[in-house]
Amino acid sequence: MSRIVRLGDITKIYSGGTPSRSNPAYWGGDIPWVKTTQIQNCHITEDDIDEWITEDGLKHSSAKPVPSGSILMAMIGQGKTRGQVALLDIDATTNQNAAAIVLNDGYNINYVFQQLLFRYEHIRSISNASGQQNLNLDIIRSIAFPEPSLPEQKAIADLLATWDEAIEKTERLIQEKERRFKWLLSALLSGHMRSGKMSTWTETTLKEICAIEKGMQKNRDSLSANGAYPVVNGGVSPSGYTDTWNTDANTVTISEGGNSCGFVSFMETPFWCGGHCYALKNLDAKSMDPRFLFFYLKHHEKRIMRLRVGSGLPNIQRRDIEKFTVSYPPLEDQQHITSTLSSAQQEINLLKQLVEKYKIQKRGLMQKLLTGQWRVKCEKEVS
Repeated sequence: MSRIVRLGDITKIYSGGTPSRSNPAYWGGDIPWVKTTQIQNCHITEDDIDEWITEDGLKHSSAKPVPSGSILMAMIGQGKTRGQVALLDIDATTNQNAAAIVLNDGYNINYVFQQLLFRYEHIRSISNASGQQNLNLDIIRSIAFPEPSLPEQKAIADLLATWDEAIEKTERLIQEKERRFKWLLSALLSGHMRSGKMSTWTETTLKEICAIEKGMQKNRDSLSANGAYPVVNGGVSPSGYTDTWNTDANTVTISEGGNSCGFVSFMETPFWCGGHCYALKNLDAKSMDPRFLFFYLKHHEKRIMRLRVGSGLPNIQRRDIEKFTVSYPPLEDQQHITSTLSSAQQEINLLKQLVEKYKIQKRGLMQKLLTGQWRVKCEKEVS
């Protein structure tokens, strides 16, 4: 069983500072200055730096040099930021809301980094409870974890790094596929081309091709965390679930109110349409494919969102949605476009499912390896 060490016993930990913004002599130099928002469970390189300070700025502030190969931890943030870490790949400085963690000799930086990633929720839970929940240097120094031998630290870090690499490669592939999907969406919905020949597109309003109906509000107390049918209301995800439905499957919806009003979605199953949601019904099956309409409106979602009115609780009026213009080709071409876009979207969804499986599997390994439940045999220890 490995002994337990505190982070403060094996590192030097200190915070940074911000030179005065009112003195231009302190800014625009050649010393990288890292902001807390850039600490996102990542590596920080020179390409990530967007502000630089001068030697005078360093000298006349509480900013301190942080060597390459250190770990940074964000100490404040109401969202995900607080408790996140980054490996610093360059010599730099930081603002006062970041803790620099400089390891003593005899410890593997990647092993400690993985420990801090694994303990993210615990680290956030031990933040100060008064006012805004922040970390401080003493709390960070108190973080404890097992200390196996240096060869085993490296072996554990290397093993977990293979999962990180698989996750990173898959996420990069998803980004590439999503960029291609956006290009494909734009090309197919604005090129007016199918199989190399021109097709005539019809331009009309939504009112002319469908009935735009607002749903019926359900009492929040009547919703459950699970159920047969999702309740679609003003957000980007279901408000909850219920055992009844009021709208057929394969229906396009547009959020009517709230911060997400104008959000376009496509429901593949029967659902309950809430009071802050428009359902596009009664499409003529001989002239309009519902999935084509979804892709078209999704492509023009920003235009739809610009229809919102009201400053307190924004909403989109039915009459404005009804006047929204739509262009569409013959049904055969719609189906060809829809098939192409659906295949591309399905490929992206499968990759997202794969990366989530990788993350779950890595988390399981972290639970075993970083708590000492599983040990890793190392070459030096076996020989």
